[in-house]
Amino acid sequence: MISTPHPSSPWSLIVAVAQIPDAGLHEELTANATQSIELAVLAGVRDIKNAHAALDVTPVAGDRVHVTGRVTAIVGQTCVVTLDPIDNVVDEAVDVMFAPASQIPVTAKVVTKEEGEDADIPDPPEPILNGTIDLGQLATELLLLGIDPYPRAPGAVFEAPAETPDPEEHPFAALKALKGSPVAAKGKKRKDN
Repeated sequence: MISTPHPSSPWSLIVAVAQIPDAGLHEELTANATQSIELAVLAGVRDIKNAHAALDVTPVAGDRVHVTGRVTAIVGQTCVVTLDPIDNVVDEAVDVMFAPASQIPVTAKVVTKEEGEDADIPDPPEPILNGTIDLGQLATELLLLGIDPYPRAPGAVFEAPAETPDPEEHPFAALKALKGSPVAAKGKKRKDN
């Protein structure tokens, strides 16, 4: 068998890299009710429905593995403006390379002066651990990244509360306070003399 579920992760599917056929393989992951609840808890949202990943796994030269596909779900959240419950759709493209840990550079990405600081540098590959990759963990990470951190209901617009200016908080309030003080009164007497 090429793939098996991993018992310690809410949504997991372990694939042994050595058993991936040359033509690659296609895996479909659909979270069951228990996994959906655990994913929602992990994401900190009200609920997650219809979590699904369709992934194509292809071996690449150099003992690497390329995973492409889509992760989709319906995420129950709360609108940050109205506080009403809303459902948001997550639809994330998957395009990730896995490589043996020995092939992944430990140092930070280095940008040459010709490329400039704004150069688009590809992410390093994900590590192949103990000869396996976990498609469920990959799907979970992409699902979590796709969740809107500030969800809004359609048409919801934040309006700041109208503030009435405090008459005691204008630029000349300090001068007004001094006007009735003993120091101000002394200054006035000097002018009168």
